[in-house]
Amino acid sequence: MSHTLRSITLVLACVASLSANADPKTPGTHKGYSTIDMTTAGMPADVKMISVADIQKELQGKAPFAVGFDIDDTTLFSTPVFYRGQQEFSPNGYSYLSNQDFWDKANCGWDAFSMPKNIAKELIAMHQERGDSIYFITGRTGSDCNFTTEYLKKAFDIKDMHDVIFAGSSRTEYTKTKYIKENDIKMYYGDADGDIISARDAGAEGIRVMRAANSSYKPIPKNGIYGERVLKNSQY
Repeated sequence: MSHTLRSITLVLACVASLSANADPKTPGTHKGYSTIDMTTAGMPADVKMISVADIQKELQGKAPFAVGFDIDDTTLFSTPVFYRGQQEFSPNGYSYLSNQDFWDKANCGWDAFSMPKNIAKELIAMHQERGDSIYFITGRTGSDCNFTTEYLKKAFDIKDMHDVIFAGSSRTEYTKTKYIKENDIKMYYGDADGDIISARDAGAEGIRVMRAANSSYKPIPKNGIYGERVLKNSQY
């Protein structure tokens, strides 16, 4: 294969990767820093960094409300699931992300290999202590099973578990917005740019969870690119 042909193939693969789980692109208002930037050069002074303790303190005395969480790279480090899916369904390519067979494997059993993130454990424990309602809204394609709902319930010891909402993805609309609005969610945690914009469009606050630098979901987002608050030590 010639150098030119290899380059074209790589570009097409990247396009497939981005389009399969894409949100509309909203230009940033701030510089923003990737998790790699922030772990190698230190925490930048121009990003609004907060901790779970900070959020808990500011919510003291406020009545319980609904909070939402993205799943992949926010509550679960699910790269093992996506790596396995690529190897089985489209080695060296990204067409597996448009394959219902992959999503059925991911949603109906493979999430057993997803690792709960420490930051999600802290956040969910804090919100449950307050009496807040917990919702999970993911951009994944849904499947006819309840495995991921049950896995999250057990992993985070959720007392009043709602079924996971599979919003799907689109390049023309923020698919999570309507679900955030329908469930009157006031705070939504997510690692992707689309999570922040979806929350804002629904009248909620979008709080950034840092995507792990070794996540298979590339490129790594720029934390703080919309002036949103970013959780400290949330890459794991």
